Parts: sequence; structure tokens; C-alpha cells
Amino acid sequence: MDKVTVYINDMRLEVPAEYTILQAAREAGVRIPTLCHDERLEPFGACRVCVVKVEGARALLPACATPVSEGMRIWTDVDEVMRARRTVIELLLSDHPNDCMVCERSGSCGLQDLAYEYGVREPRFQGERHSYEILSDNPLIERDYNKCILCGRCVRICREVQGVGVYDFVNRGFDAVPGTPYGRSLPETPCEFCGQCVSTCPTGAIVSIPSKGKGRAWQVTKVRTTCPYCGCGCQMDLHVKDGEVVEVSSPVMVGPGQGNLCAKGRYGYGFIHHPDRLTKPLVRKGGELVEVSWEEALDLVAGRLRELVAEHGPDCVGFLVSARCTNEENYLLQKLARAVVGTNNVDHCARL
Repeated sequence: MDKVTVYINDMRLEVPAEYTILQAAREAGVRIPTLCHDERLEPFGACRVCVVKVEGARALLPACATPVSEGMRIWTDVDEVMRARRTVIELLLSDHPNDCMVCERSGSCGLQDLAYEYGVREPRFQGERHSYEILSDNPLIERDYNKCILCGRCVRICREVQGVGVYDFVNRGFDAVPGTPYGRSLPETPCEFCGQCVSTCPTGAIVSIPSKGKGRAWQVTKVRTTCPYCGCGCQMDLHVKDGEVVEVSSPVMVGPGQGNLCAKGRYGYGFIHHPDRLTKPLVRKGGELVEVSWEEALDLVAGRLRELVAEHGPDCVGFLVSARCTNEENYLLQKLARAVVGTNNVDHCARL
């Protein structure tokens, strides 16, 4: 891999030639703030919060979309850069609701974090403000374009990752929003309700309805686990508050899913606390299902298998494995079938 030498804040670095300034800085441990950047997406350069000073350039350049070059000298925190970033934040806040105390994304909002970091209490700029109706046209995703900063992340992730393209920029200038075709509701579009737009939105413009009012970012504990719905092994974080899962997210660039989940993985957690969920083995006694211990239930199954095999032979038994189990679990089950019971009658739900 070809490498180039660059200097970030007078620190000499050797980085791959295809890197952007942002990638080089992160590899060196230098923080450059971003709003429109998502590692899952192609560089966009929309928010201009990541601007840096490059020697020889006539203007400040967006770090997320500017490739490095041999001998490039970059400054990330000089006064000119800090003033420009602060102005961008003020411009964004000049048309942004001041309702952080009741916003669902408070504590996990990129714009809120930057306003705090750069000490922006209130914007200098006054003018016309949007007043959009909040769109809750489905049971999963709510859109509040009053909080949209036009970063384009929802548009890009729906197009680049999901390949669906539900969102696109509608109108121009001050009236631009990431809308749907002809302003249709999400159920009237090809939306798969995967929640990818929710996962990438840096503000409270797009949020999950099932988790609304269930807990703030600092009130939940994240528990890393593997999605149970198929064999892909996507990693997911369960947001747990008071012993209850209130939301599901996925760590970006981790595991096979790389931060992406399908509709089942992101929203199919209702079964965890459902009152009809089986939590203990049940055995039919006297015509009724009775709770028993795992030892009693497994002994019953093993005994019935032995009786059937002894009476009808091993091929009277079949084993069905599941894509929701791990490869190791499926391997053990087929080994039980072939090595213990003596049958090759093993099938899998994903075979078809």
C-alpha cells in the first residue's frame, strides 16, 4: 500500500495515500469534530464542521472529503479554524428548536455536544425559522424536520447501504428537507423500516417511536450481544434501563453488520418482556402444561427418543436446526443426530 507523509499540527505521520485528512487525524489520535460524517458512508462534506487549515489552500477545507497528499501540512485547532466551526454551529442553531430538555436525543446529540464544546449558548444570527409538522405516520419512525441540519446522512445511508432510496432532498435552499417522494408517508414508500436513518441521524430529527420516553442516553446501560434473528451474527447493543430493554442499536464498524441492522434486529425486541414468553420448560401432565425443571424436561425428551429409536430405528427421528442458533450449536445438534442417535435426517430452515 502506497503511503505519504503528512504533518498534522506539526506532527509527522505516514498514512495510506487513499486516506482523507479526517482518517489520518483519527489514526494519529487528533480529534476533528464532524456532523455529516458516518464511517459507513462515502464522504459528503455537507456540514463544514470538520474544516481544517491546509498550507497553500486558499480556504479552509473539509477534512472528511479532502484526500491527503505528500508533504501536506494541516492545522486542526488554530484560531481561524475554531472561529469557522463556531460560526457553523451558530448558523445551525439559528434555525433549531431550543428544546434540549425534552428532546429524545438529549445526551446523544452531535449538535448539542458541539454547542457545549464550543461554548455556543445562543446563536448570533436571527431570522426566519422553520415550523414543520412532526411526522408520525407509522409505529416505528418519527421525523421532525425542525431539528434537521441537512447533513444528508439519512438520504445517503438509505441509498448507499440499504439500496432503497426512500429519502432524497426535496425543495431547495431554506426549504430543503430530506423528504419522501411526493411527501408520501413511510408506509407508502419502499421503506423497509430497518431504522438505518435513525441510527445515523446526529440530532433528534429522526427517532425511534418505540423507545420514546423510555430513557435518556445517560440513564441506560448498553449490553453488547449478538442478534438472535439469523445466522449473520450482527452485533447489537441492548439499551437497558431498570432491567428492561428500551432500545436496540448496533456499534458502527463492529462485527459482520458494521453497525447496520434489519427491521427485526432493531425493532424486534418486544418478545423479551412479553407476558406470553415462555421462560421455563413445560411438560404436559394430566392434559395440562406444567412448569418443570430443565433436568426433568431433558430427561423426558431423552427417554422418549431412546424409546422411539429402540422400537422403530434411528431413521424414525429427524432433527431440525435453526439459523437463529450459532454455527457451534448447529454443529453439536447434527453431531447428536449422527453420532448418538445414528440418523442423517438433519435439515435446516435456511436450506430453501
